This record gives sequence, C-alpha cells and structure tokens, in this order.
Amino acid sequence: MTHTPSATLILGARPYGEAPLDVLITDGRIAATGEAARVQAEQLSAEQPEGLSTLAGEGLIMLPGMVDLHTHLREPGREDAETVETGSRAAAKGGFTAVHAMANSSPVADSAGVVEQVHRLGRASGWTEVYPVGAVTVGLAGERLAELGAMAESSAQVRMFSDDGMCVHNPVLMRRALEYVKTVDGFIAQHAQEPMLTEGAQMNEGDVSAILGLPGWPAVAEESIIARDVLLAQHVGSRLHICHVSTAGSVEIIRWAKGRGIDVTAEVTPHHLLLTDELVRGYDPVYKVNPPLRTGADVDALRAGLADGTIDIIGTDHAPHPTQAKECEWSAAAMGMTGLETALPVVIKTMISTGLMDWRRFAEVTSIKPAQIYRHAHQGRPIETGEPANLILIDSESTQVVDPAGHASKGRNSPFRGMELPGSVRATFLHGHPVVLDGELNSPLTRSASGAPAREAAAREAGA
Repeated sequence: MTHTPSATLILGARPYGEAPLDVLITDGRIAATGEAARVQAEQLSAEQPEGLSTLAGEGLIMLPGMVDLHTHLREPGREDAETVETGSRAAAKGGFTAVHAMANSSPVADSAGVVEQVHRLGRASGWTEVYPVGAVTVGLAGERLAELGAMAESSAQVRMFSDDGMCVHNPVLMRRALEYVKTVDGFIAQHAQEPMLTEGAQMNEGDVSAILGLPGWPAVAEESIIARDVLLAQHVGSRLHICHVSTAGSVEIIRWAKGRGIDVTAEVTPHHLLLTDELVRGYDPVYKVNPPLRTGADVDALRAGLADGTIDIIGTDHAPHPTQAKECEWSAAAMGMTGLETALPVVIKTMISTGLMDWRRFAEVTSIKPAQIYRHAHQGRPIETGEPANLILIDSESTQVVDPAGHASKGRNSPFRGMELPGSVRATFLHGHPVVLDGELNSPLTRSASGAPAREAAAREAGA
C-alpha cells in the first residue's frame, strides 16, 4: 500500500501568478505560508520524517481549485458514456476540485433517491467533490415541478436545479420554480432555448447554415428566454443562473438585467470562447453542440462579457458521448463536447494569452465566483493560512497537443483534438490530498464513514 504523507510543503509557487510563496498544507488546510511554512515543516519533519512531502513549485502558478457548475457525468443509466468515477478523474486532471452533475441522467435526477445516489458515488470516488443538480421538472418534461423540497432536504443538500438539455419553457412553471427555490436559498439554472424556434435546428442560423443547407438555430431562441426569465426573477425576487450563454445579444440582455439589480448570473463554455460555426463546414459531428457554435462576432462579445464581469463564470458543459453517437452522419449525431480536461488551457488561450484577464480574474471566473453562486464554504477560498487546501498548481508556460485518447474521461468527443493549447495542470489538491501529481492521477482522497475527509472529520470531533 502506498504511503501518503499527512503534510505537504510546496516551495516557491506563485499564488495568482504573483510573488513566489512557500505554502505548508496539513490536515486539509493551509497551515502556514512564507517563512512560517518552512519553520513548521522543519518541525514536522523532525517529529515524523515520513509525514512530510516536499513539492517543488518554482515556476508554477498556484490557484484555488476550479469549480464547475455544469458537468454531465451520465450516471446513473448512461455508464457507456461516462460514470461518476471516470468523470471525477477527468475533473481532477483538469484542475477541478468540485463539479456539479446535471440532472439529465437515466433515471432523471428528479427525486431525493437519485440525487443521493449520485452524491454517494461522488463521495466514494474521492477525486473531486461531486454535487448533484436536481431537475426542475419531473423527467425534464416541463409539465410539473419535481421534488425540489425533498432534494434540498436530502443528504445531497441540493441547491441548484436545472432541466439542462431542455428549457423550462412554460413561464408559469418557471415562475413557480423560482418561487420555490427561494425558500431553500437555491437557484434555477436555465437552459435558454425556446423550443418553438429551434425545432429541427442543426446549427447556428446564419451564412454558414444557409450555404450548408442545414436548419438554422436563431440567436433569438436563446435571447428571448433570457429576457423573459430575468424579468420573472426580478418579479419573484429569486436567483437565476443562465447556462452556456452563446450570443452577443444574450450578453447585452444580461448586462441590462444586472444594471437593474436583478439577481442573475451567467456562464460561458470554453468552446464558445474559441470555436465558431465556420468549423461546421466540414460536417464533423464533433462540432455539433447545444447551444450551437456561433459567429466570430459572438465569440468576441462573449470574451468581452467574461472580461468585464457581465458573464460571471466558466462552465464546461462537459458532455461525453459513446463513439458511435458522434462518429456518424451529422443529422443523427448527438449534441455535446467533452471539456473538463481542456477547460483550463482553452481559457488561458482565449483570455490570459490575449490580455483580457489576469490570473486573479481567472481564479474568480473558474473558482471563486462559482463557489459563491452555490454557497460553498470550502471551495474558491483565498490562498491564506487557515483556509481549506483545495488548490491547483499549473504550468502556464507549457503547451500540449490535445489527444482525447489520453483523457481520463470515457468521452473522446473533444472539439480541440489535435489543437496545440497553452498551460497544463501539474497538481490538484483536494482537502489537502494530492489527487494529481506531475500531471497524472495520484490517489483518491480517503473519507470517513460520514463522507467527510478523514482528517477533517477527526478535527471536528476534537472540537477544532
């Protein structure tokens, strides 16, 4: 059995890309920084030589572990595409210390029983924190509300509800959902797609769809739902989150809503920050996604919106599929792309390398703000003494050629395959435990019977 030291001293990494700093991690938390970290590490090493490991962090950037509010883990029911275990491994390799599993599994996560199953599977995995997302409506059918209260009161403590993959298009039902989640301090994450405007749609409606003869997906189908829902959220006084924003018009509507003080947040996917509908010209189904890839002007607006805070966070919309669901003719192919293991380099390419944001802003959109939206107490925290040690170390100077065959996810449907991207995750610490070292999976976090990290549980029992 491999011995895992109880403490780690990280030497010379640069928090948020700033000055180098030594950081000591013990008992799942940042025990000390700077000179104090070295002094305490020497004491620990003297008392228990095998209890301390030292990690060279020179040249690496230290950030809070990333938090993804939009992940498809497929289990239960679609284990051929992904499982909680494989998706968790992919998340850890990608630098995520928390992911939120969308409800469109089979059966749908529309009851306490299903969300508790996903919650247990995530706890058992130990590679990342897994939080189930509850469905808004039964079976994602958009006809009646799911067991929102029961899911909120379950052991999974669900606070995020979404029919992602389907839009809650009935305005009366959407209003009731917003009213209900307000009572549990939850929020609705809306998949903004007016179904009447997208029936049979295959790609973005525009010049390329006209040339290819593929049914178009108009921007207004997204924008009209966002406009309606921000007004409903204002009327109810509830929290609304917009999934995978993809158009310039959507950015403007969200900017307007925030200007009016409406409690709305929004996410953008890495693929919508980089890829355009021009890629569909080759009819490669790897580029088929919902919402569709848009125009270069939309990409520019999304980047600007993320940079100025109109768009709050990155959400991967990691959507793995079996090979046969993608390697087929365009019209028959499933919609979706993998994203957990490529999110960091794509955001570096589109936002850091372009000068649109610095590393502190990067931490805000990938970790701090998504953790705040969900009300997480142990994710997205400052890199300071006493804080939980959910951290990543990245090599921003490295480059990688994306090869989905080497990914931990079961899904091979990456739109970035063969693309050279900057940056890589060198280490991921989950509650102080190195689940990734030297860019490879190390070992999962061992938990107590209650599901809490073992050392953290012991500290609570001791009254710490």
